[in-house]
Amino acid sequence: MNNSLHIDNGANKNRLLIVGGTSVAVYATSLIALNETWYKDYPKTSFHTINDAGEWLQMDKVGHAWSAYNLSRVSAASWKWAGLSENKSVILGSITGFSYLTVIEILDGHSANWGWSWSDMAANVAGSSLFAAQQLGWKEQRIQFKFSAHRKKYEPDLEMRADELFGTSLAERILKDYNGQTLWMSFNINSFLRKKNIPPWLNISVGYGAEGMFGGYENIAYDEDGNETFNRTDIKRYRQWFLSPDIDLTKINTRSKFLRTVLAGLNAIKIPAPSLELSNGKLKGNWLHF
Repeated sequence: MNNSLHIDNGANKNRLLIVGGTSVAVYATSLIALNETWYKDYPKTSFHTINDAGEWLQMDKVGHAWSAYNLSRVSAASWKWAGLSENKSVILGSITGFSYLTVIEILDGHSANWGWSWSDMAANVAGSSLFAAQQLGWKEQRIQFKFSAHRKKYEPDLEMRADELFGTSLAERILKDYNGQTLWMSFNINSFLRKKNIPPWLNISVGYGAEGMFGGYENIAYDEDGNETFNRTDIKRYRQWFLSPDIDLTKINTRSKFLRTVLAGLNAIKIPAPSLELSNGKLKGNWLHF
């Protein structure tokens, strides 16, 4: 009898029920909430696909990958806590994270304002695969996918457009306003170099962001009759690249299982820190990057 089967036989049935039940409850509740905040006010239609690969300078695609990575990571940790083997936890966690985002994509496919996007699905695959490949190959996450965001302040006419596009609450702006988001690949230095003089928690992060976006493809909007209601083509849409120090919160020593769990969850977020920014062909520094 192989080792993985021994581990599976040692799985805690009560914990398996807790993880399974909690996963179903959380996923169902979050999908209901997502429908209320995102889909409810938009017309429904028959299932259809769209090609939105060029929208928002691909910020939404990177966001999809981040979601898939971290959903897979958290789900796998839950299944491992329930006693499944390492490999089975990783595989089941990755499938769970990917499946959740697939359901969201199906909702998009039935919304008149969106549609099933193959580029979204490709990003979902990339995110879940990044987690699974590292965990199966290295037994650790040497490259972590992180997120940071802040609420952007706009001039009055742009604020009205932002309210229309991204919502008015802080939560809506953090979720929807790509101008205020940065997605990070955070590399744990010691995991690669294995040097005793390098703190095990020290990471270096490469970030991607974009600015000047007040529409998916261009800064123009029209009403239902085709009349132009917004035109700010004078605002340049551009990409940003960042370099910043970071902390791998999972490498912080603590005897508290609760604190370790909290830190592992928070590790999806990039800590505020100084950054170097390359954009529009220029290099500049930011004292504190959120």
